[in-house]
Amino acid sequence: MIAKSKTKTLTDVAKLTNAQAKVELMRLALEIEAHNERYYQKDAPTVSDAAYDALRQRLEAIEAKYPDLVTTDSPSQKVGAAPARGFAKVQHAVAMLSLGNAFGDDDVTEFVDRIRRFLKLDADHIPALVAEPKIDGLSLSLRYENGDLVRAATRGDGFTGEDVTANVRTIKDIPHTLKGRHIPAACEMRGEVYMLKKDFLELNKKQAEADDTVFANPRNSAAGSLRQKDVSITASRPLKFFAYTWGEMSERPADTQHGMLEWMDKAGFVVNPRTKLCKDVDDVLKFYSKIGEERDTLGYDIDGVVYKVDRLDWQDRLGFVSRSPRWAIAHKFAAEQATTILNGIDIQVGRTGALTPVARLEPVTVGGVVVSNATLHNEDYIKGIGNDGNPIRDGVDLRVGDTVVVQRAGDVIPQVVSVITEKRPKNAKPYKFPDTCPVCGSHAVREEDEAVRRCTGALICPAQATERLKHFVSRLAFDIDGLGDKQIQEFYEDDLVKSSVDIFTLQKRDARSTSKLMQREGYGETSVRNLFAAIDARRKIELHRLIYGLGIRHVGEGNAKLLARHYGSIENFREAMLAAAKGTKDEENTTEAYQDLNNIGGIGEIVADAVVEFFAEPRNVKALGELLREIEVKPAEQPRKSSPVSDKTVVFTGSLTKFTRDEAKAVAERLGAKVAGSVSKKTDYVVAGEDAGSKLTKARELGVAVLTEDEWLTLIGE
Repeated sequence: MIAKSKTKTLTDVAKLTNAQAKVELMRLALEIEAHNERYYQKDAPTVSDAAYDALRQRLEAIEAKYPDLVTTDSPSQKVGAAPARGFAKVQHAVAMLSLGNAFGDDDVTEFVDRIRRFLKLDADHIPALVAEPKIDGLSLSLRYENGDLVRAATRGDGFTGEDVTANVRTIKDIPHTLKGRHIPAACEMRGEVYMLKKDFLELNKKQAEADDTVFANPRNSAAGSLRQKDVSITASRPLKFFAYTWGEMSERPADTQHGMLEWMDKAGFVVNPRTKLCKDVDDVLKFYSKIGEERDTLGYDIDGVVYKVDRLDWQDRLGFVSRSPRWAIAHKFAAEQATTILNGIDIQVGRTGALTPVARLEPVTVGGVVVSNATLHNEDYIKGIGNDGNPIRDGVDLRVGDTVVVQRAGDVIPQVVSVITEKRPKNAKPYKFPDTCPVCGSHAVREEDEAVRRCTGALICPAQATERLKHFVSRLAFDIDGLGDKQIQEFYEDDLVKSSVDIFTLQKRDARSTSKLMQREGYGETSVRNLFAAIDARRKIELHRLIYGLGIRHVGEGNAKLLARHYGSIENFREAMLAAAKGTKDEENTTEAYQDLNNIGGIGEIVADAVVEFFAEPRNVKALGELLREIEVKPAEQPRKSSPVSDKTVVFTGSLTKFTRDEAKAVAERLGAKVAGSVSKKTDYVVAGEDAGSKLTKARELGVAVLTEDEWLTLIGE
């Protein structure tokens, strides 16, 4: 059903029905994952920290109300994004998790109260906290064996990072050999790579003079400098490092957080001198206020203060919840703001046809960065209707010519948060969001339950075609070196690559053509040979990469892996989807194939419908068939079958304390079990953590075996 122009506001979490919550969680997960990829992989975030935090807060609030809807693919169960291409992957011995956030004094007080309740401390027994400035840089893990640096890795997705050892050896703040006597045999130190503001400005000056890339801010500059394939470039950049925590340690040299920091200093690391041991909440809040006042005078960027329980035995007892430790929290600073003029609103079209408005601003400096544009998210945002976790402007719309307040938190493109209406030009007119695609002219419609307006010309819209091709060759899909956004755009405009199969027939067509690729500007015999070799290298592809590369709406990396694991081969997947597509003409799809798809743990109706709709379009099926004649799809890796839970269906519910949901799911699947998202008669085991809800109740009603975390670990022998 299509609505002509329906606006909506966010429903209060307390009023969401189970069905509404399920849809909302799906939307939030997709948006958060996209922001994670831009921040952690590309070092180019497009929303402010405040907007991102608001999205996560809403998702976590919904999950708290409906714990049964929490999936292993949820952003609340993940950290960061998968490691970027170009570097070898490193598996972290101990996961590099992120921190929960506090946005006000009350949040900090509640954090301390939670610790006291968990540890069962008396009201007058306040745990000492270590407070330290939160450096705005790139997280790094350094592994030392017998005192010598053997490996350095970025955080990546928290479990797997990028090997940047050679680059890190060029950073003067990082010791190659640890000092002192009490050096653990295995020692994994962690901290933040950053760049001083003055060094950043000097680097950008040199970059501009050389007509090279100019960085937006010190954080992006540090990240980009570290991730250089040419180590000499990293060596030429003035990178610095603060150490503040650790991962795997064969033994700990101290029994307190501040004691460990003192040891780090003696071992040769640079520890932030402003770090302070605080005795109570008032002490940490005074520290926060003081650091906030000094923020502009510091030589480096910070975006808050981190508080950690000092006693390490208490840290061990407190443990972790979801993606963050219970014993630490980040107290974030308020976003920085500036005033400027809204000169225009442009519309960009993405691969799914989404029309995204972008504000063109009179250039203004916000927090030391000159900005000239900002995302406006969708038409509701322009109308002043709060949604998607964005600030509400009290119903005041945005008009070209308006004087607006923009904010940035950290290092990102700002967003418009308010309008100074008394400065609004008299001739300023309300902005009319286009109902046709600015690229192809097709009608642009807005579905009833969405805030986004989309172009309907999927098969003829050049914007969607090029974005889909860019997605197809992206890192998580076919990952073809030498075929980036720029090349895709040029090849499309010159009729060389119009579809995914054209990529794999490019060499044959080039051999027959009188106008060779090597004759193009910027190409030569070597570069063309390398491009063809890179394409040939991807003719054999993993099933989950192919599924992700198809660009099916709502199918991200996680869902692609779920589908690949469930169906095993491209033949099984295609056959099942074609069978499920036969039910799309009915009011309700009752085909067995659709029901099987919908029952895969972590998939659900929204994803299932999107996949089936893709295969219900004959032209999509034809295009996939043509592609499969050019490539070989490797079957999904099969889990181990000889274990106590082989072929068993397992459901995890409640708050798990001994392992994360991702860890639990990965282990279960490795042992040959199927992890489901809901309890049914086919369920063999329900593993119940703290505060288990309706899934536990249903398991008992159906007589399904219910296990504690310890009983589960005993069952699987781990």
